[in-house]
Amino acid sequence: MYQQIRPSNFSSMPLVVKNLLIINGLCFLIFAALESRGLININQKLGLYYPESTYFRPYQFITHVFMHADGWHLFSNMFALWMFGTSLENYWGPKRFFIYYFVTAFGAAALYMGINAIEIQTVKGFVAAFNSNPGYESFFNLVQTDHFFANDSEMTNFLIAWKDHPTDPSFLASAKEFAEYLPLRKINIHLVGASGAVFGVLLGFGMLFPNAQILFFPFPAKYLVMLYGGMELYHGLENNPADNVAHFAHLGGMLFGFILIKFWNKTNRKQFY
Repeated sequence: MYQQIRPSNFSSMPLVVKNLLIINGLCFLIFAALESRGLININQKLGLYYPESTYFRPYQFITHVFMHADGWHLFSNMFALWMFGTSLENYWGPKRFFIYYFVTAFGAAALYMGINAIEIQTVKGFVAAFNSNPGYESFFNLVQTDHFFANDSEMTNFLIAWKDHPTDPSFLASAKEFAEYLPLRKINIHLVGASGAVFGVLLGFGMLFPNAQILFFPFPAKYLVMLYGGMELYHGLENNPADNVAHFAHLGGMLFGFILIKFWNKTNRKQFY
């Protein structure tokens, strides 16, 4: 039997959800207008960068949540926020939903940064190994740490040519330049979007209303959450070079949402289940 999730004070557009929709929409329009006139590089200013990046600013932990890459990114996030967040805010009230939304947003950023740190330190280790013993083998190992370049046809041709002409000094010179560039490439990748918080909202909906029927999906919410969580984990571990989605940020939102709900459930059992 599907759950009844419509309390007596149900609102189809509760306060926090409504204001988040408005703020995100206005930010997108204003930033798009500024960028179209060449007045500012919005992503460089407000997207979240790794702390070692020259573009990093502490305020980006907040601003990146209101940034979106394009119209579809904005629409999909806001539609999901309205679809699942409405029930959560009606159930919890605006204060608790507000806390939950931003805890999952910051949790998503934290996990994303943690995974980034591991990847960057791995690259730096291979760069150090190459610099201490520069040559084809150490450079090949360095390239394999970056899935984009490891599968890049131009890089493949470079490696083949170097292997065929191992004494040509121009290959080593180019390899040294690349070794300087590769860590910076990873350090200067930025994160934008409310997706981490939205995945946290999805997780919360699935935990509070596991048997609720989902619009457009002919199965209970708990299965949708498990499906999305599994897909994000798979794609995150796959590390497809053509995929620019921050899957671990999505998982971070779900993880921190799970922890927060369990904490609230433990401290105030009447609020849940």
